[in-house]
Amino acid sequence: MAYKIVASQCTVCGACEFECPNAAIKMKGDIYVIDAAKCTECDGDAPKCAAVCPVPNTCVPAK
Repeated sequence: MAYKIVASQCTVCGACEFECPNAAIKMKGDIYVIDAAKCTECDGDAPKCAAVCPVPNTCVPAK
């Protein structure tokens, strides 16, 4: 299962894009999105996008 960014909470700070080891996070329009096909949830490590995001619960597991 991949992660997703809750658009209504995203501050568009860009921290997650540069921290993603899979280049799965890109700016789309005026918000960041995670490409589910590229997201590996950091292969068992703590997801880096969630770790660097300044807003809690913005990078969350997709359902």
